Amino acid sequence: MASAGDAAKGKRVQPPWSPPEGTDISKLRLYNSLTRTKEVFVPQKGNRVLWYCCGPTVYDASHMGHARSYISFDILRRILKNYFKYDVFYCMNITDIDDKIIKRARQNYLLEQYREKKPSAAQILQDVLTARTPFKAKLAETTDPDKKQMLERLDSAVDAALGPLQVAVQSKAAQDSIQKQAQVLLEEAKDLLSDWLDSQFGSQVTENSIFSLLPKYWEGEYHKDMEALNVLPPDVLTRVSEYVPEIVEFVKKIVDNGYGYESNGSVYFDTAKFDSCPAHSYAKLVPEAVGDQKALQEGEGDLSISADRLSEKRSQNDFALWKASKPGEPSWDSPWGMGRPGWHIECSAMAGSILGESMDIHGGGFDLRFPHHDNELAQSEAYFENDYWVRYFLHTGHLTIAGCKMSKSLKNFITIKDALAKHTARQLRLAFLMHSWKDTLDYSNNTMESAIQYERFINEFFLNVKDILRSPTDITGQYEKWEAEEIELNKCFYDKKTSVHGALCDNIDTRSALEEMRALVGQSNTYMAARRSAKLPPNRMLLQSIALYLTDMLKTFGAIEGTDPIGFPVGGNGQSADLESTVMPYLSVLSDFREDVRKIAREKKVTELLQLCDQLRDDTLPELGVRLEDRDGLPTSVKLVDKETLLKEKEEKKKLKDDKRKKKEEAARKKQEQEMAKLAKMKLKPSEMFRSETDKYSSFDETGFPTHDAEGKELSKGLTKKLRKLYETQEKLHNEYLQSTQNGS
Repeated sequence: MASAGDAAKGKRVQPPWSPPEGTDISKLRLYNSLTRTKEVFVPQKGNRVLWYCCGPTVYDASHMGHARSYISFDILRRILKNYFKYDVFYCMNITDIDDKIIKRARQNYLLEQYREKKPSAAQILQDVLTARTPFKAKLAETTDPDKKQMLERLDSAVDAALGPLQVAVQSKAAQDSIQKQAQVLLEEAKDLLSDWLDSQFGSQVTENSIFSLLPKYWEGEYHKDMEALNVLPPDVLTRVSEYVPEIVEFVKKIVDNGYGYESNGSVYFDTAKFDSCPAHSYAKLVPEAVGDQKALQEGEGDLSISADRLSEKRSQNDFALWKASKPGEPSWDSPWGMGRPGWHIECSAMAGSILGESMDIHGGGFDLRFPHHDNELAQSEAYFENDYWVRYFLHTGHLTIAGCKMSKSLKNFITIKDALAKHTARQLRLAFLMHSWKDTLDYSNNTMESAIQYERFINEFFLNVKDILRSPTDITGQYEKWEAEEIELNKCFYDKKTSVHGALCDNIDTRSALEEMRALVGQSNTYMAARRSAKLPPNRMLLQSIALYLTDMLKTFGAIEGTDPIGFPVGGNGQSADLESTVMPYLSVLSDFREDVRKIAREKKVTELLQLCDQLRDDTLPELGVRLEDRDGLPTSVKLVDKETLLKEKEEKKKLKDDKRKKKEEAARKKQEQEMAKLAKMKLKPSEMFRSETDKYSSFDETGFPTHDAEGKELSKGLTKKLRKLYETQEKLHNEYLQSTQNGS
């Protein structure tokens, strides 16, 4: 029956509902070199991101300066794709036609020919002295401090090798000795000698295959290095040598659009014509650099800045789209005669062919902004007749060694292979993640030590969580009641996830993201330690969630490979998950057996058995990549760790133990010396203590106490009082000594 209240209200209905106000959602912002500020990232077409990255010029080994750019862009690419879930299409080029490649290929070829002729020691000496004259002139003209320092180092090395050979020749030493010194000189002087040989005979090198073998070899080495660094391959790789027809067509259209002109078989970009057009603007990235002839000439290349080449241009600010080939340079047919592509046009034509009239992101190193990227922008927008060829320009910061820029041309570099011989790919990546991708990074022992410590700290957390998850429980037992400690840790977990997201939205700030992750691990460690102290098990599900999240983030950053749900892989070759699930049951049985043996050995006081158990833990199992951790009142913890890490830990422990022993021995030795010195002092009779000081005193009383100084003057009352105190102290010490000898101590 309806109540009177219901009747008064009429028919009951649901009350009105209003949605929550919610909070602002963070948007991804990227530092855009086109505006020099952080901009909200908005792809041009839905979720699709078209991305072009300037690849290497392959004429030498890749070094850590290159790794700075390629690892950083790999991190950004992975985060955009795997964290922000964009559909990224990544295109990168290989520059295999370039002034540097041409010159290096010729020099290598000519130096190899020179060596094959087996020149005499006298010939080598004469040629090096001849080659040194233009080299000295170049050194005198160089104003750039880094280049000058590099040339001075080379000059010193040549000087050091010249001396012994000249002495050997003058003193008519044995022929073997002279020839040996000549080979040392040839090795030290190969750079200046190959420069000189190139200036003499470079124009005679005409076989095109000479210019393709060098880049082909170094491209192969580059790909091996990238694979070793866990850098994802591009979706599309373009080589200049394969795109010459497209480059010719690209140049042709720029000329047809009125922004290029032919001069003496070369084609140049008309910067003034382009800049005067209302729809266009030259040097969008670094407008203040327009007219910087040093930068412009570096952009044109060593082989393209001769006086005759520079005089072909309408303006010094114009740059080559197509270069007429000189003798000793590779060449391709074109409407303007035999020639080769300019440097800047290569990227424009290849990126345009693959990505079309506009891309979302263009990436490259900071030093490519002007003139390379500014010229790319100008010629591409001249081709497409638009002003939006690139929407977001990202530039990675420099990498320095002890504050000096790393550079191939300055011969100041550490190859990627050398770096990987000292540190793992993960440690190098962590070092990069711990710095802003757009700022300068100093590659030093301190930088790498920070990365190693971070890796160790996170790895210990993973190992502890995996150990907890291995504890036996039934299916319902894994769901434990949350107390205040779990609620607090979970709140920290949520806060840190929010902070990591905020950091990644803020120009992909991996440095702050890693710090938030470190803080989360710190809180989790505190929680586990508190539970351990209280002899209570920690909450498995909560710790598992935290470990899964951290693993997932490190996978997103490219710092973890493989399919393990938790932690860094062990065992290599993606076998870690299988390895762990396979061996852990056996290791647990071994650990339990060892624990039972230790218990019986302690009860029965069998020290030999305890020593064997320690030997198994400290020596045998680490060699197999297994760490046992004995814990008071708790089962022994079993952890799978890389063998190298464990052996390093073992060495560190041994070193600490040795240092401790040495300190103890040193302290004991000093104590013994002090006791011996004290004993020697105690043995001295007070009547003898002043008699040996004849330079101070000349007369003494019957007790050996001085009465007159060295000149025969009676001692003053003040000095006598002072000496009396010393005498009485020694008297007391000597009596103690006599007492101890009487007691037989």
